[in-house]
Amino acid sequence: MAKLDPIVSEFATTEEAEAYDAWFRAKVEASLADTRPAIPHDEAVARLDAILAKHKGKAA
Repeated sequence: MAKLDPIVSEFATTEEAEAYDAWFRAKVEASLADTRPAIPHDEAVARLDAILAKHKGKAA
């Protein structure tokens, strides 16, 4: 298990870095293969604003 310098990498070992890289690449490939229609930016922002407003109301 090779340790990584925290100044150079956010991961403690090369195994952690490789595992993250594999996970990230799989997520990107799955996203690129997704055939669902894209959500327009304005609609996505509106959905997120509604979720945030709902949670802010609960926190107050």
